[in-house]
Amino acid sequence: QVQLVESGGGLVQPGGSLRLSCAASGSISSINVMGWHRQAPGQQREFVAYIGKTGITNYEDSVKGRFTISRDNAKNMVYLQMNNLKPEDTAVYYCYGSSGATRGQGTQVTVSS
Repeated sequence: QVQLVESGGGLVQPGGSLRLSCAASGSISSINVMGWHRQAPGQQREFVAYIGKTGITNYEDSVKGRFTISRDNAKNMVYLQMNNLKPEDTAVYYCYGSSGATRGQGTQVTVSS
């Protein structure tokens, strides 16, 4: 099992940007899908975005046009570029893999003025 560690969260004002990183302890090249979930306080975890091995991507409707997911198999990294952040994006963000990967502790994103 590859261990995933998320980083890059923080406090940002509405309209600001953050780049989340997900570092894997081993190779992710064989993992078909890598992605991000998020969980806000008192709410269920929800899908944010995923990227396949071929580069195909999919996004939750509310983040389309604002978030961009990417992966670097050579570096065993997955990224989530988040622009034009909104208060409703506040959550703990978790990286995941479709197989052979263990989710990390997540990284807190807080969007507030």
